[in-house]
Amino acid sequence: MSFLDSVKQSISKMGASINAELKKYRSKELLEAIVSGSAMIAFADGEVSAEEKQKLLGYIRNSEQLSVFDTDKVIESFNKTTQRFEFDNSIAVGETLQKIAPFKGKPEAHLIVQVCVAIAKADGNFDASERKAVDQICAALELDSKSFA
Repeated sequence: MSFLDSVKQSISKMGASINAELKKYRSKELLEAIVSGSAMIAFADGEVSAEEKQKLLGYIRNSEQLSVFDTDKVIESFNKTTQRFEFDNSIAVGETLQKIAPFKGKPEAHLIVQVCVAIAKADGNFDASERKAVDQICAALELDSKSFA
C-alpha cells in the first residue's frame, strides 16, 4: 500500500468516525433531554421569557453538535414541555430529570448543562430558582454544579 493510499484510508476512517459522532448527537433522546432541561430552567422563575426561547433556538442553530436538529421539532418539543410545567411543575421536573439521567457519565451530559446554563442567563438574570434547577440537573447527571457558573 502506498503512502497516499494509506493517507486516503486514514481520512476515510476519520470521516466515518465524525459521522458516527454526529449521529449520536442527533438522537431524539438527546434532543428531548436538552429541550426538557431548557424548559425546566426557563420555567424555574414561573415564566418563560422570549429571550430564553430565542437563546435556545440560537444555541441549537449555532452549535456544531446541535445544528443537526430540525428547528420545528425543537420548537414543538419545547412548547409541549413548557405546557407540562404549567400543568404540574413537580411532575414535569421529575419527567425532565428522567429524560436527562441516561446521559450520566456521557460527554453529552456537559452539553446538556451548558445549554441549560445559557438559557438561565439569557434574560440577564441567573436567579436562585434557576440555580436550583441547574443544581437538580447536575445532580441527575452526577456533575458538580459549581463548575457551571
